[in-house]
Amino acid sequence: MNVSWSELLTAALAIVPLLLLVTSAFLALECLFALLSRTPDSAPPTLSADLSLAVLVPAHNEAGGIGPTLATITPQLRPGDRLVVIADNCTDTTAAEACEAGATVIERQDLAQRGKGYALDFGLRHLAENAPDMVIFVDADCTLHPGALAALASQAQSANRPVQAVYLMEKPANPGLKDGISAFAFKVKNWVRPLGLYGLGQPCLLTGTGIAMPWAAATSVSIASGHIVEDMKLGLDLALAGYSPQFCQAAWVTSRLPSGDQAATTQRTRWEHGHLQMFTEYVPRLLGQAVRQGRLDLLALALELSVLPITLQGLAVGAIAAGSLLVATVGLSWLPAYLALAALGCLVLGIGLAWVGYGRADLSLRDILGVPAYMLSKFSIFSKFLTKPEQAWIRTERDR
Repeated sequence: MNVSWSELLTAALAIVPLLLLVTSAFLALECLFALLSRTPDSAPPTLSADLSLAVLVPAHNEAGGIGPTLATITPQLRPGDRLVVIADNCTDTTAAEACEAGATVIERQDLAQRGKGYALDFGLRHLAENAPDMVIFVDADCTLHPGALAALASQAQSANRPVQAVYLMEKPANPGLKDGISAFAFKVKNWVRPLGLYGLGQPCLLTGTGIAMPWAAATSVSIASGHIVEDMKLGLDLALAGYSPQFCQAAWVTSRLPSGDQAATTQRTRWEHGHLQMFTEYVPRLLGQAVRQGRLDLLALALELSVLPITLQGLAVGAIAAGSLLVATVGLSWLPAYLALAALGCLVLGIGLAWVGYGRADLSLRDILGVPAYMLSKFSIFSKFLTKPEQAWIRTERDR
């Protein structure tokens, strides 16, 4: 069968719009199932008395903030539960404040290996002599809402797999439009989409603090890493090892977006660059193992990871749609344009569903008009990934 050059060109031009259509449609499906998966509050879970539990809190120079975080954890501990703070490369009074708050404190000094992954690995090795049935990771700068520990441990025990809490970012004092958009984008990433995946019966990515897992899962992969998105990496490694994470909508953890522009840019750069690094490294592995092992959960995670950071997904879809329309108007095939426009429609539908169901407290209809300008303002973050990608773990400066 002879294939013309025009047909080959059309097929080549259609590849990127088709991929964007698949990922945008997957995003829309997640957002739809998030609306359908909302369930009323149920009775709080109860843990069996013989389930041993340990909470690990990695902390690097968290003086002044570690106390309030631990104050949200300690009331949820049962007699016999352990609370361990890893004072990691600290040069302040973090260790003393954590000890005063009632935690067991272990100190680690290793400037060559910096990052939360190394700190957690140090904590796991500390626990190994008397290993708990369940271990929970909580960051040192967040608020663990009442009942979160029991909900996480109960679901992780019944599912025998890691579970991720709802982890959201609150807006800082005197928030601007960027803060509202960031809070909404974070909500879509860490609540709406994982909830949609849960409704579809599929695993989710680990998104940060509020992670519980059985001891066997916690020690099944190496957690020692200085990767800039170590939580996401850990979740993907666990999935490949047979422990795909599950979303826990009954447990809530919150932090606050930094108010300073420099701190906010540092944080967003780390998140966006880290996602893109995980995309390039893990999507081929996930797809390969999904085919070899016949595992739908790995395919779902590959699709989830293939949805670019929402701003970049929007910029990519818009640019490809405009380019495809231009190509069509000069006489080439309309197929790439149709695919790109369909991708744009799916993306708008998905974000619209998320906003209707979850985002109206963060963004008003008037605020939405400023979203395109915000998206363009982040172009420098994404372009920097091509020239100077973020590699080193950097702690975001805290508001005091």
